[in-house]
Amino acid sequence: MRGKFGLIISDSRPVIVDFHALWCGPCKVQSPILAEVAAEFGDKVRVIKINVDQNNVLSAQYQILSVPTLIVFKNGKPVWRQSGVVTKAILKNVVTQYLV
Repeated sequence: MRGKFGLIISDSRPVIVDFHALWCGPCKVQSPILAEVAAEFGDKVRVIKINVDQNNVLSAQYQILSVPTLIVFKNGKPVWRQSGVVTKAILKNVVTQYLV
Protein backbone atom coordinates (compact mmCIF):
# COMPACT_ATOMS: atom_id res chain seq x y z
CA MET A 1 0.00 0.00 0.00
CA ARG A 2 2.87 2.41 0.71
CA GLY A 3 3.86 2.92 -2.93
CA LYS A 4 0.28 3.32 -4.06
CA PHE A 5 -0.46 5.61 -1.13
CA GLY A 6 2.22 8.08 -2.21
CA LEU A 7 0.80 8.13 -5.71
CA ILE A 8 -2.78 8.58 -4.48
CA ILE A 9 -2.04 11.49 -2.13
CA SER A 10 0.04 13.32 -4.74
CA ASP A 11 -3.19 14.13 -6.60
CA SER A 12 -3.91 17.81 -7.25
CA ARG A 13 -7.43 17.21 -5.89
CA PRO A 14 -7.95 17.11 -2.14
CA VAL A 15 -7.56 13.54 -0.88
CA ILE A 16 -9.31 12.70 2.38
CA VAL A 17 -7.62 9.79 4.12
CA ASP A 18 -9.66 8.07 6.81
CA PHE A 19 -7.38 6.16 9.18
CA HIS A 20 -9.82 3.78 10.86
CA ALA A 21 -10.25 0.37 12.49
CA LEU A 22 -13.02 -2.19 12.06
CA TRP A 23 -13.55 -2.44 15.83
CA CYS A 24 -13.89 1.35 16.27
CA GLY A 25 -17.40 2.65 17.05
CA PRO A 26 -16.72 6.30 16.13
CA CYS A 27 -15.20 5.09 12.83
CA LYS A 28 -18.55 3.53 11.99
CA VAL A 29 -20.18 6.93 12.59
CA GLN A 30 -17.59 8.70 10.42
CA SER A 31 -17.92 6.34 7.45
CA PRO A 32 -21.37 7.45 6.17
CA ILE A 33 -20.38 11.11 6.63
CA LEU A 34 -17.38 10.54 4.36
CA ALA A 35 -19.60 8.76 1.84
CA GLU A 36 -21.97 11.74 1.74
CA VAL A 37 -19.12 14.20 1.27
CA ALA A 38 -17.61 12.07 -1.48
CA ALA A 39 -20.99 11.86 -3.25
CA GLU A 40 -21.54 15.62 -3.04
CA PHE A 41 -18.10 16.58 -4.37
CA GLY A 42 -17.93 13.79 -6.96
CA ASP A 43 -14.62 13.65 -8.82
CA LYS A 44 -13.40 16.93 -7.26
CA VAL A 45 -12.24 15.02 -4.19
CA ARG A 46 -10.95 11.55 -3.42
CA VAL A 47 -11.68 9.61 -0.25
CA ILE A 48 -9.66 6.58 0.81
CA LYS A 49 -9.82 4.43 3.92
CA ILE A 50 -6.74 3.03 5.64
CA ASN A 51 -7.24 0.27 8.18
CA VAL A 52 -4.66 0.99 10.90
CA ASP A 53 -4.51 -2.66 11.95
CA GLN A 54 -3.53 -3.74 8.44
CA ASN A 55 -1.29 -0.78 7.65
CA ASN A 56 0.72 -0.19 10.80
CA VAL A 57 3.81 1.15 9.02
CA LEU A 58 1.76 3.83 7.27
CA SER A 59 -0.12 4.56 10.50
CA ALA A 60 3.18 4.99 12.36
CA GLN A 61 4.56 7.21 9.59
CA TYR A 62 1.64 9.62 10.07
CA GLN A 63 1.63 9.19 13.88
CA ILE A 64 -1.94 7.92 14.06
CA LEU A 65 -2.59 7.59 17.78
CA SER A 66 -6.38 7.42 17.74
CA VAL A 67 -9.08 6.49 15.28
CA PRO A 68 -10.75 7.82 13.35
CA THR A 69 -8.16 10.31 12.20
CA LEU A 70 -8.80 12.19 8.98
CA ILE A 71 -5.98 13.80 7.03
CA VAL A 72 -6.58 15.89 3.93
CA PHE A 73 -3.70 15.80 1.45
CA LYS A 74 -3.16 18.16 -1.46
CA ASN A 75 -0.30 17.56 -3.92
CA GLY A 76 1.21 15.00 -1.56
CA LYS A 77 1.27 17.23 1.50
CA PRO A 78 -0.98 17.02 4.55
CA VAL A 79 -2.94 20.29 4.75
CA TRP A 80 -5.45 19.43 7.49
CA ARG A 81 -5.79 16.80 10.20
CA GLN A 82 -8.37 15.94 12.84
CA SER A 83 -8.92 13.00 15.17
CA GLY A 84 -12.39 11.96 16.26
CA VAL A 85 -15.64 12.18 14.34
CA VAL A 86 -15.75 15.20 12.01
CA THR A 87 -19.14 16.59 11.02
CA LYS A 88 -20.21 16.81 7.42
CA ALA A 89 -20.34 20.63 7.57
CA ILE A 90 -16.78 20.91 8.85
CA LEU A 91 -15.47 18.39 6.33
CA LYS A 92 -17.19 20.15 3.43
CA ASN A 93 -15.74 23.47 4.57
CA VAL A 94 -12.23 22.02 4.76
CA VAL A 95 -12.47 20.37 1.34
CA THR A 96 -13.86 23.55 -0.24
CA GLN A 97 -10.77 25.46 0.95
CA TYR A 98 -8.49 23.19 -1.05
CA LEU A 99 -10.44 22.94 -4.28
CA VAL A 100 -8.78 24.69 -7.22
